[in-house]
Amino acid sequence: MPTAKSLEELKRLKDEALERRKAQPTGERARIVIGMGTCGIASGARETMKAILDVIEHEGLAGISVTQTGCIGRCEWEPIVQVSVSGEPQVTYGHVSAERAKKILKEHVVGGQLVTELVI
Repeated sequence: MPTAKSLEELKRLKDEALERRKAQPTGERARIVIGMGTCGIASGARETMKAILDVIEHEGLAGISVTQTGCIGRCEWEPIVQVSVSGEPQVTYGHVSAERAKKILKEHVVGGQLVTELVI
């Protein structure tokens, strides 16, 4: 998996992934928000976001929107990922590395099971 070396490259990769997903049926079943404030980026949020987008693309997952936000206000827990699955309360995960992001997608978003050791 190539590494994004700049914010512009990350945006390009995100845009490419979104274009490929446009052909898939709409109907959001899950929303993922990544904290991309200065503290989040410094802690690795770019790599976390790229890993999430890669899993969605490679697994052909539909109905999942991925967005970014500024500071979530819990700097000590960065990178932070918030997951909202239809009909369930929002869950906030902390210290989400690229590998942990993959686990959250597979176990929580797809499998319906919280990754309790990462919940904040």
